[in-house]
Amino acid sequence: MAKTGISPTRSEDYPGWYQQIVRSADLAENSPVRGCMVIKPWGYALWENMQRVLDEMFKETGHENAYFPLLIPKSFLEKEAEHVEGFAKECAVVTHHRLEPGPDGGLVPAGKLEEPLIIRPTSETIVGYMFAKWIESYRDLPLKINQWCNVVRWEMRVRLFLRTAEFLWQEGHTAHATKDEALDETRLMLDVYAKFAEEYMAMPVVKGEKTEGERFPGADMTLSIEAMMQDRKALQAGTSHFLGQNFSKAQDIKYQNADGGESYAWTTSWGVSTRLVGALIMTHSDDDGLVLPPRLAPKHVVICPVVRKEEERAKVMEYCESLAKELADVQYDGKRIAVLVDDSDKRGGEKKWYHIKRGVPIRLEVGPRDIENDSLFVGRRDQPKSFGMPRTEFVERVSEILEEMQQGLFDKALKLRVDNTQQVNSFEEFKSFFAEKNAAKQEFHGGFAECYFVDCPEMDAMLVPLKVTPRCTPVDQDVEPGICIFTGKPTQTRGIFAKSY
Repeated sequence: MAKTGISPTRSEDYPGWYQQIVRSADLAENSPVRGCMVIKPWGYALWENMQRVLDEMFKETGHENAYFPLLIPKSFLEKEAEHVEGFAKECAVVTHHRLEPGPDGGLVPAGKLEEPLIIRPTSETIVGYMFAKWIESYRDLPLKINQWCNVVRWEMRVRLFLRTAEFLWQEGHTAHATKDEALDETRLMLDVYAKFAEEYMAMPVVKGEKTEGERFPGADMTLSIEAMMQDRKALQAGTSHFLGQNFSKAQDIKYQNADGGESYAWTTSWGVSTRLVGALIMTHSDDDGLVLPPRLAPKHVVICPVVRKEEERAKVMEYCESLAKELADVQYDGKRIAVLVDDSDKRGGEKKWYHIKRGVPIRLEVGPRDIENDSLFVGRRDQPKSFGMPRTEFVERVSEILEEMQQGLFDKALKLRVDNTQQVNSFEEFKSFFAEKNAAKQEFHGGFAECYFVDCPEMDAMLVPLKVTPRCTPVDQDVEPGICIFTGKPTQTRGIFAKSY
């Protein structure tokens, strides 16, 4: 068997492979606080690039950034009954405001708060309180706010980036004068997320509406983007919620309309998180390490000087530095190419694998012989073999190569989804589709099952033993009559079902 950079491989142990990718790419590690993670510089640089692109997209669609408190009074969550029920079991609660010496020499909580404070699991309630103060007239609408922050949802079964007690995200909150405006906003932000996922993450997604059981607590409608990971499981990569007037009525977000009367605002919320880093890992990475789409990679090109004799060092380094400066003047995706010259004392093979595992798109090796020929030894992260190329040709084509890699990653991920999406016409066929395959053949099972359904408790009960969930009802499907495979009732609704993260 060919040696791989990561052990175990995807087919041997997919969860173990994922953890090794995170570790070997130096993205993050578990923190001393159970359930939380430390995001390391390479992982945070990747998140910053995601943040930068999304922030520009939000501002282009008329949103402004603000910041709201980390601590939320418990009474705020209690105002919207469905909302508090949905988040109650995940809340971290602050009950005291100081520590004092205890009888055993340690510290004990003191100064009990009059009202407990919740560390935000999401900010609809505190944002709604402020919106009620800011909105007086229809002239104050629409109000479109976004914030970048951390949230806490008490989760003790940790999978770095995918599920942690504390994570980073953005959450958008908007208020509108009419229902139609709020629905348009909900759909617009779903489109923004889908564009980001496909054009920057190179991750194809299905846009659709969630079933009632999968809906955000307190929302009238939840839309999501769903992506297929390499183990054929689905990952919800972003959500956009139409909240109707539920939070407005609970928090008294009213305004004077054009006729002089009072109306409740229509509100939305939407968000993506550091879970996107996990999605990117599982969409593109291979058994040698992380694979990054060039549009989001912290570094596009790494130059590795090859110096076998000390007297060669000055000449090789001078060549590498001049090459780095030349490449840094080249534009890719509207910005300068990010170049790193790795002059560390790692051995050649060790240095090569270090950057392969971190997913740097292009690796250049430059030694005395390459300098004599004015050529470069080029390694593309999406191809197994390196090759030689004249320096001038590489500099001229580097942007083209990066874009070719970006598109190639998307095409490969799309093919995986298409090949593993199946139209299912009966419950027996549905069960067979999600049945465990022969473990000895190291096959992944399932994928996306597309079928007619009626959203009802009977369906939910039939899905539980299969560990399958309805992912979404695609927004762009043709409306045709069919029969629900779970209940036998007539329906026009087709949905995507999958095992999921």
